[in-house]
Amino acid sequence: MKYVILIPIYNDRESLKLLVENINSQIKDLNHEISLVVINDASSQQIIDTYPNIENMSSFEIINMKENRGHARCIASGLKYILEKKEFDFVIPMDGDGEDRPEEIKNFIQLSEQSGEKSIVGERVKRSEGLFFQLCYQFHKFLTLAFTGKSIKFGNFTCLSKSTVKKLLDEKATWNSFSGSLKKIEKDLISIPSTRGKRYFGPSQMSFFNLLKHSLSIISVFRKTVLIRSALFIIFYILRWITVLSVII
Repeated sequence: MKYVILIPIYNDRESLKLLVENINSQIKDLNHEISLVVINDASSQQIIDTYPNIENMSSFEIINMKENRGHARCIASGLKYILEKKEFDFVIPMDGDGEDRPEEIKNFIQLSEQSGEKSIVGERVKRSEGLFFQLCYQFHKFLTLAFTGKSIKFGNFTCLSKSTVKKLLDEKATWNSFSGSLKKIEKDLISIPSTRGKRYFGPSQMSFFNLLKHSLSIISVFRKTVLIRSALFIIFYILRWITVLSVII
């Protein structure tokens, strides 16, 4: 089978270098064709395209974006490029900073061998961030659940079948929210446990503000659901006040 690992990157050259080496090591004994596509989101750092330790990969490419477009658009652009230019059975998007652990790639591939057309998501069971961020993350999950009715416990680290990639590219919201769009288009996702690793270099780039933006981007995918749930809440709130006022009067 043919797999393409898709990595969006922005100004994280040292992490990418170490990640490529670790991926190459982890896929050594896998009897599949595995290639790597890096989407460089117009980094101000020079992202090199020569790596000495990629002998276990079928191919390695870096696609340079002309302007910075953000994480979701990088992934969508990468999926579009892969669908148009590559032969593949599955795509594995993952972050380029080490927080998506290369040793879990084997788990995705082993499960995909029996999954058929179903896609697989890495459900977060453990995180490495501090207490404040974990509290913010729980608030993020509550916010998206309250407005959309969907519990989304996964990020970019997934294993997407070719049919899912086509569906994602037909969904306009994919360019704003990868995880939200995947949850919208696929009703029967397979999940496996995934531990969030530590960044190879530097502090996490996911601030509370960026986490809030992430929540809003997911919520925007389910606009109709949000409108219906909001309308029902307003009606319930009005009826409750009418009941209270009638008792007082």
